[in-house]
Amino acid sequence: MGNIFDILGPVMVGPSSSHTAGAARIGLIARQLFGRQPEKATVYLHGSFAATGKGHGTDKALIAGLLGMLPDDMRIPHSFDVAKEEGMAFKILNKDIKGAHPNTAQIVMEAEGVPTMKMQAYSIGGGRIRVCMMDGIDVNFSGETCTLIIRNIDEPGRIMDVSAALCKAEINIATMQVFRDKRGGCAVMVVETDQIVPQDAIDDLESKPGIIRVKFLDPNGSV
Repeated sequence: MGNIFDILGPVMVGPSSSHTAGAARIGLIARQLFGRQPEKATVYLHGSFAATGKGHGTDKALIAGLLGMLPDDMRIPHSFDVAKEEGMAFKILNKDIKGAHPNTAQIVMEAEGVPTMKMQAYSIGGGRIRVCMMDGIDVNFSGETCTLIIRNIDEPGRIMDVSAALCKAEINIATMQVFRDKRGGCAVMVVETDQIVPQDAIDDLESKPGIIRVKFLDPNGSV
């Protein structure tokens, strides 16, 4: 059964649910996965985002999301000024990304003491998005549910370690997807859960051999 917001659309600052609200969601999820507000961000717009984004406020919405603003935040049209006040440097460029959805943005985030992160996502309308790449590895998730993103070495035992750690924390796994760049290279596990994963469980995961980085996305939380 559909959600009423599939018909009415999200509560948002307009004009477009796909090019404005969706763009703000992309920026916000990128910030949450990075773990803090970036000190420097480079945003690449592809396809329709590049062609009509300025008129729809896509550029300002993406920066607003990186600043922690929700799609209904009335400051979105002034996000460039807010970024300047808060010391977040940014560049917005157009880029042709082969095979990408027309409403695609790539975001590269940097901050002192934090590994640089690159995320690619696209807007599918109604304020909804899909994250399709992280740090060069193909992924596929919406960010609408509690989601663990685990970067690990592609070797035997890592999936078992993650499952055991979540079982110990009494966290139920709703879905699990595994992606990798090559056999024996880097891999990403995307684990959607029925509960919020507590920090001690995240710390436990990060302490395990072969686990490089763990990020948790709480759809109702903020960073």
